[in-house]
Amino acid sequence: MSEEPLKIGDPIPTISFKTTSGQTHTFSDFAGQTVILYFYPKDDTPGCTIEAKGFRDHLAEFQAKNAIIFGVSKDTEASHHKFREKYCLPFDLIIDSETILCQHFGVLKDKSLFGKKYKGIERSTFIINPAGQLAKEWRKVNVLGHVKKVLEAL
Repeated sequence: MSEEPLKIGDPIPTISFKTTSGQTHTFSDFAGQTVILYFYPKDDTPGCTIEAKGFRDHLAEFQAKNAIIFGVSKDTEASHHKFREKYCLPFDLIIDSETILCQHFGVLKDKSLFGKKYKGIERSTFIINPAGQLAKEWRKVNVLGHVKKVLEAL
């Protein structure tokens, strides 16, 4: 993998990923559809829950625009399943425990909590167009009103 994260207009590389439905995909499996890929720091935390519920509550509007949604974090498969079940999330979460997608999209950032430094996910959303190219990105996302901005961009 290159050190540079993907840029607007770049084709999405062939990267395999596993979802909470138990399937392994690449983004080319969704050719002809728009893919909304949102990265979030941690399952079942306040901001991440607000964001996930926002995408959940507007799912029909995304589907009407031929868009599929995936949430991505470094959490385990078991954690993702609990989070999905607890909030009735009707879309798959991608298990990226090894941070492969995080690295490609450049969302891992230096963070610190109580003086402890670590690499964490910067809340970010990406639109992959039906041709498989990165079409739009939002970084350092504020969850309030974000889902509507993504819908408007479609």
